[in-house]
Amino acid sequence: MGSDAGHVPVLLAEALELLAVRPGALCVDGTVGLGGHAAAVLRASAPDGRLVGFDRDGETLAAAQARLAEFGARVRLEQADYRDIPDRLAGERPDAILLDLGVSSVQLDDPARGFSFQAEGPLDMRMDRTEGTTAADLVNRTRESDLADLIFEYGDETGSRRIARAIVRARETKPIETTTELADIVRRAAPRRRPGGLHPATRTFQALRIRVNRELEGLREALVRIAGCLAPRGRMAVIAFHSLEDRASKEAFRELARQGFSVLTRKPVRPGEDEVRANPRSRSARLRAVAREEAAG
Repeated sequence: MGSDAGHVPVLLAEALELLAVRPGALCVDGTVGLGGHAAAVLRASAPDGRLVGFDRDGETLAAAQARLAEFGARVRLEQADYRDIPDRLAGERPDAILLDLGVSSVQLDDPARGFSFQAEGPLDMRMDRTEGTTAADLVNRTRESDLADLIFEYGDETGSRRIARAIVRARETKPIETTTELADIVRRAAPRRRPGGLHPATRTFQALRIRVNRELEGLREALVRIAGCLAPRGRMAVIAFHSLEDRASKEAFRELARQGFSVLTRKPVRPGEDEVRANPRSRSARLRAVAREEAAG
């Protein structure tokens, strides 16, 4: 789904190289986002390669549909969680699978989605706005101790207890409803020193987003299952944007290596200085890839 400024897909050249997309290939983009990676994959698989794209976010999917219209019948897009790929493929064996686990720029940049503390918006953060718990539900209803655990576990936030206490104190006066309200509460409660000039609310917002969208729920197991869909010699690439996602990818690939897959990336591939300069959101991206051996079970 790429955290991509100006809709520039993250680690594009590196992902294409590791996926080894060739003409006629069947490819899956499990987090199609705005279609940046998907368009490049379709060009690499021309003239007759096909792409099946999935995304949880119906609004983002509509934008991808428009962007990929030029590829006509070579593209099929469906609103679904990437964890559902094995069921949705119904026995089809893709040659390449790409999962870009970041938040798309259209989600981050639209204040109405509530993902960012940079502009005021409703405290939502759901990738699929038709279902589920919002971030406002979490901050206004979760017990202080559970809130502190959540912020620490998913945000690696050392000031989690202080922040949770400040949130509970604030919501006793009135419900916390907007991104800027929450960011201000966190800013006042969080430890002052931040590595690399990180905004005090960054880790709390990350933690809430992960919990709202269940981003880590069954991730390792899902990656193992998805890789099992690959055709012989097929490849899967995963782009993670924080250490918890990357750890799940690493553990999944270790499990796949025991099942006869080849891990193509000894260490995660990171964006170069030029990419980070052009697209600061790519800074935290980590790319790993795995290949199926000759026989598919």
